[in-house]
Amino acid sequence: MKKLTLFFVVSVFCVAIAACSTSRVKLGVDYNWIPENKCSFTSPEIKVSGIPEGTRKLRVSLTDINVPSYNHGGGTVEYNGSNIIKAGALKNYDGPCPPSGEHIYSIKVQAIDGSGKVIGVGEKTKPCCSF
Repeated sequence: MKKLTLFFVVSVFCVAIAACSTSRVKLGVDYNWIPENKCSFTSPEIKVSGIPEGTRKLRVSLTDINVPSYNHGGGTVEYNGSNIIKAGALKNYDGPCPPSGEHIYSIKVQAIDGSGKVIGVGEKTKPCCSF
């Protein structure tokens, strides 16, 4: 019975350790709005740091914090080892276009591994667009 109890405790400990090792890496995200980004379907250049080993794709979404129900889309790009997602790379993207003044926008990036699991997440929030 003692061996069975010890086996159970060791098994639970191993599962707990494995669960801890699957935590997501914090990505650094940065971008700059330029006048061409306002009311455009061309995504800005996005810089991502801290991309974890095993990343195969980067998934990007844009959210208007003032109107979160509006779907600004984003897209997924193959990760090629570069920390830059080139301007215009997101094919399902509807850029910032506030009706007046500025709104606050958030770009979120997720690192996806070969099995489709999210292994890293980062986000940057900035106002746009009183150019």
